Amino acid sequence: MALINRSSSAISGGLRALARKRERYTHDVKIGRHTITADEPESHGGQDMGPSPQELLAASLASCTAITMEMYAKRKGWNVDGMAVEVDYQPAERGCVTRFELVMKMPPHLSDEQVRKLQVIAAKCPVHRTLEGEVAFDERVEIS
Repeated sequence: MALINRSSSAISGGLRALARKRERYTHDVKIGRHTITADEPESHGGQDMGPSPQELLAASLASCTAITMEMYAKRKGWNVDGMAVEVDYQPAERGCVTRFELVMKMPPHLSDEQVRKLQVIAAKCPVHRTLEGEVAFDERVEIS
């Protein structure tokens, strides 16, 4: 593996995010045609101009879970208005297990069977599967 690479390459078919420093810890993060702001809270030396990277991880899991369940419900013709997904987690220290608390808030008009099926589908969201699975990092430095 090269430590310094002067050419740009990406994982074929993968997703890309680019974080570019704005000021202090504030970064503009370009994802496709969208740009979001990431920052650290003031208590960590940031300006709190956007969610922290850890908060974005929780947001990714919550939104992916909600969207996955909604797509399934739409295919089934189910009304899931009022459904919400809440994620809490405490980042683990190196070498320890990271635990996520995932709460799926279902509307009362769904049957027990619908709720059960949506709960099974929730675990199939791509972010959930990524966090559960084995992760490998290919890291390099590029001079640009």
